[in-house]
Amino acid sequence: MGGPSAEREVSLSSGRECAAALRVAGYDVIEIELGASRGGDIVARLAEARPDVVFNALHGRWGEDGCVQGILEWLGLPYTHSGVMASAMAMDKTVAKSAFRAAGLPVLESVIADAVDVGRNHVLVPPYVVKPNNEGSSVGIYIVHDGANAPPQLADTMPASVMVETYAPGRELTTTVMGDRALCVTEIITDGWYDYDAKYKEGGSRHVLPAELPGDITEACLDYALRAHRALGCRGLTRTDFRWDEARGLDGLILLEVNTQPGMTPTSLAPEQAAHMGIDFPALMRWMVEDALCHS
Repeated sequence: MGGPSAEREVSLSSGRECAAALRVAGYDVIEIELGASRGGDIVARLAEARPDVVFNALHGRWGEDGCVQGILEWLGLPYTHSGVMASAMAMDKTVAKSAFRAAGLPVLESVIADAVDVGRNHVLVPPYVVKPNNEGSSVGIYIVHDGANAPPQLADTMPASVMVETYAPGRELTTTVMGDRALCVTEIITDGWYDYDAKYKEGGSRHVLPAELPGDITEACLDYALRAHRALGCRGLTRTDFRWDEARGLDGLILLEVNTQPGMTPTSLAPEQAAHMGIDFPALMRWMVEDALCHS
């Protein structure tokens, strides 16, 4: 847990929650907190710990994009969540969209543009969204509304190239996939965009579970989430996010992205959905450990 990404603090929170639940489930747990610098002494610390399974509670770049997965493969250690290729594909939003399109799933049009150009002129006709192409969800999001005269002024911390994506209006929905099973659909209600604060801070959002939706939309979310999980070659636990414009019916349901390392904090969506399906947090942790062993 921890690590160098922009989601370090969320990872630490996830790690603490998971470690506590793993102990309740009966496991001996060693917590390895990685520093804010890339790499560090992870190999030495894992060699010293000699774990049967590594529970990967890292979020964002390095921990979620195939890098640490490659180290664990090299060390021959079973680990939770998706493998190297699926993790790398999911983190690269452009690559993931290509896989989703090939699977017949509905995604938004987007382009990759130089951040300097994005700050000078509208790259797309508003409304649109600007975000990093390969960072965790809700990090570095800029919304340019319909009728905006000026382009967005991006922070210096944004990468040199960014994704510019057509804005999808409507309701925020999400579905967790657990192995070969899509669990249910949650609607996320916020005062504005479902950004970093809304996602991770107490009171930042309200979750309606199960979402109050027409049957065909619920079934489509479950179907699309499982197909997206499979299109990327994911394993273990993932969460797929959607926007739904109810005025357009099924045509208004858009797949935004797949999260291969869903948050495991007290306000996180995947544990809520598992609990709704009768799987408490320690049982979910046990399933993830067993799933990692099955794929080793």
